[in-house]
Amino acid sequence: FMLKTEHIGIAVKELAISIPLFEKLLNSKCYKTELVENEKVNTAFFKQGETKIELLESTDPNGVIAKFIERKGEGLHHIAFEVADIKAEMKRLQDEGFVLLNEEPKPGADNKLVCFLHPKGTNEVLIELCMDKKPV
Repeated sequence: FMLKTEHIGIAVKELAISIPLFEKLLNSKCYKTELVENEKVNTAFFKQGETKIELLESTDPNGVIAKFIERKGEGLHHIAFEVADIKAEMKRLQDEGFVLLNEEPKPGADNKLVCFLHPKGTNEVLIELCMDKKPV
């Protein structure tokens, strides 16, 4: 069993400024933007090899990304690992003593089900588990 890095999330103040910056930095066009209403966040995606970069812009001054930027400034927000069975992985990690930030997988950007681990138990690195939503 091996975790694959699915994407790296970076908190930004403004996508309008950060998208052109990352397009130049990565020499790659942003291939998708998406609003995730339940998280109050606009996302923009880039792909570098196997890994995606996700820029996160808050749509709400009281949203989690806005609060993160207030505390820590723009920068690395989370690392997402792709899992084959998110519920089994959530149970395994809980059994190992990790604290989950959501009891059930929730919808995320890019047609994923997601769960976050509390950063207090992961050396202050916010970890996201993600799995492709199965077609209905």
